Amino acid sequence: MKAAVHTRYGPPDVVRVRDVDKPTARDGELIIKVHVTSVNRTDCGFRSGKPFFSRFFTGLLRPRGTVLGNEFAGEVETTGNGVTAFKAGDRVFGFSGLSGPFGAHAEYLRIPQDGPLAAMPPNISYEEAAAGTEGSHYALSNIRKAGIRGGQNVLVYGATGAIGSAAVQLVKSIGARVTAVCATPNIELVAGLGANSVIDYTAQDFTADEQRYDVVFDAVGKSTFGRCRRLLKPGGIYLSTEGGLGFLLLILITPLLRGKKAMFALPKLEQATVRHLADLIESGQFKPVIDRRYPLEEIVAAYRYVESGQKIGNVMITVGHSDPTADQSVSS
Repeated sequence: MKAAVHTRYGPPDVVRVRDVDKPTARDGELIIKVHVTSVNRTDCGFRSGKPFFSRFFTGLLRPRGTVLGNEFAGEVETTGNGVTAFKAGDRVFGFSGLSGPFGAHAEYLRIPQDGPLAAMPPNISYEEAAAGTEGSHYALSNIRKAGIRGGQNVLVYGATGAIGSAAVQLVKSIGARVTAVCATPNIELVAGLGANSVIDYTAQDFTADEQRYDVVFDAVGKSTFGRCRRLLKPGGIYLSTEGGLGFLLLILITPLLRGKKAMFALPKLEQATVRHLADLIESGQFKPVIDRRYPLEEIVAAYRYVESGQKIGNVMITVGHSDPTADQSVSS
């Protein structure tokens, strides 16, 4: 089968599309024929081996798993002994790992039947399903960590990324009021996601906003608790998707001060989470934003684009089994 392989850490050019052995299903496992996957910040980080501590999960000097890709949609091709939850031909989507084993940048993927996957909602494309887990599960983890609830005021900084665009919609679905921060060209897009108000960071400093918030969610990790602290109500929470040693200290110290707090969510993705995301997609409360699509053979270009910092939402990789954007509806 074809797969995007990296045998050493480094820039996008370390990835090569090669023929590799097709996986076989062991007891309790599925083989998924992948139709669509994505390239995202997680893939970029583990491909580059940065930050260095990530190598303790993937291999200190060289990557143990050579095929990345953690987000997928496709159909079950075969099942191993003891599989009862899925059958051949089922349309599924899911997530193949936070720190491994990955493997979705390939024509076929092996995953346990009790892993983080679910049946695709009817009447959506493989592409939309494949974009439905990576950014959204990070957003959902932070929303749950902060205990966001209806009636609260929440600011989402970086509202056009995969995490931020999901956060705007998921926070809105709870019944909270959302202020989104983005650049001028994306104001209409973000408003269409349900934001109650939008701040154009190219025209004004969002940290100078007079509104006070229960939660400030930095979905791109480019601000700081210090800059955003004044935006928080007493007891308010600052969330960030990027943490260093200094931020870790804030996470430990600020709760002890019984005032404004810094928080970071350690994501945990289970099958129940993917089923919940499937329900939100099916109900129309969450629609993944898709920026660009590349064939598997051009995955290096996809990596370069993601690392340019210009992407809006999700960058998708088509694997070639079918038209991923076509309506692949099934009868319910």
